[in-house]
This record gives sequence, structure tokens and C-alpha cells, in this order.
Amino acid sequence: MAAILLDVDGVLHVSGEPIPGAVDAVRRMRSSGHRIRFVTNSTIMSRKQLAEMLRALGFTLEDEELQTTGGVAARVLQGKRVLALTMPGILDDLEGLQLIGMNADAVLVGGCDEGEEPGRVFSYLNLNRAFLELEAGADLYCLHKNRWWQTADGPKLDAGAFVAGLEYASGTEATVLGKPSPEYFAAALEAIDADPELAWMVGDDIEGDMVGAQRYGMRTVLVRTGKFRPDDVEQSGVVPDGILSSVAQLPDWLESNP
Repeated sequence: MAAILLDVDGVLHVSGEPIPGAVDAVRRMRSSGHRIRFVTNSTIMSRKQLAEMLRALGFTLEDEELQTTGGVAARVLQGKRVLALTMPGILDDLEGLQLIGMNADAVLVGGCDEGEEPGRVFSYLNLNRAFLELEAGADLYCLHKNRWWQTADGPKLDAGAFVAGLEYASGTEATVLGKPSPEYFAAALEAIDADPELAWMVGDDIEGDMVGAQRYGMRTVLVRTGKFRPDDVEQSGVVPDGILSSVAQLPDWLESNP
């Protein structure tokens, strides 16, 4: 049976509303014996919180089946002094890191949202502190470099704009820890003991999901939900192995495309 990496936001749900047919699709793939790992660049909630939300929507999964960027960061940055510009919700995933306010070895940039204390994460004060740490020799990391994300109210600016600003100001390049980095896909496939050429990445994001997975040697399925935009597909030149209306079609499609 196939190994399947399932993106979460935009594929299984949008702003906490499940994609019609997504719950049943995941159930059917499990019953067919497919190995599934849920992979996300979400930086608003911790793995535990996100898993609980998905279960509340009707999906069946264990916390350990969900891979977040925070978990990858905790492993990569272990032993470093880290200035973290992240949403409070993911701090549990950064457990074990030495989080400090100055004299950092690394600056970690996470996601942004309009939730608690709007603008606090990327206030001028915080961004300038990060800039000064980079100028003093700290390395720049980001949980992802997404330009925007899809919500029920439409697209919203994401952390990539702030990462790009810090790169420009400091003359350095950020190490991306989430999708589309090969390290993120490697960790996901290792967790389900799968080889890239025998695995599928199912996502709604051309840049993060399709390009990243194809570079790592995986097969790809793009869904027309979430961030999907027809013009983006045409302009990117990326050719997924399949394009489906939604994840609800995936179980039947996999049966005809083993």
C-alpha cells in the first residue's frame, strides 16, 4: 500500500471547517492499509492542540501521526540559544530549547495571525531585536517561508514576508525547517518507514507541497481546495502527478493509480 503525506490546512480543513468528504477519505485510506502521516506548516497551534482540533472535526489520528514545524525546530536547534519570534501556541513543540531574549545563537521566525495580541510577534521592537542578533552573528531559521495562507475570510499575509525582510536587512539567508525543505520530508517519511519514490504528497500549495516533494523524489497530488489557484499552476510550470477537486476523491484515485 502507498505511503501518503497529507497536508492539513487547505486539504483536510479551512479555518476549522472540514473539507466535505475529507473525514471519510482518511478513514477509507486507513482501512485500505495505506500508511498516513499528517504534515503541516501551521504555526498557530502545537501538535497536541492541532491533533485535538482534527479529532473534534471527526478525523481519527494519534498525536504522534502529526508532524509540525515546531517539532522539527526542536530537534535541529537543540543545544542552541534561540530568540523565537513565534505564536504562543507552538511553544509546547519547542520544549527543550533554550529560549532567550538576546545574545542568541539562532533567530527562529514562526507564523503570524490576528489572534491574541495582534502584531506582537512581528512588532518593530521584535523584528529589530532579531535584526541585531543576526548582525551579531546569529543564524536565521524559519518554520516556513509561506507568503500567505488561506482562511474562510480569504487569503492573509504570512510570515514569509517578515523572513524576507530580515534576510534583506541582514544579508543572510534563512534555513527553512518546514515544507518545502528536504529535511522536513525526510523526517516524515522516516517516521512511516517509506521510500520517496513509493510515497505521495497530497497538498494545496504549489510551492510548499508540490515543488518540495518532487525535489525529494516523491509523487504528488494537488487538490483544488485551500490555496489552490489555477493561474499559479500554469505560471509555476509544475506538473503534479494528479490534480483532484478535493481529498474526497483521493481513495478512488489511488486505486486506479497505484
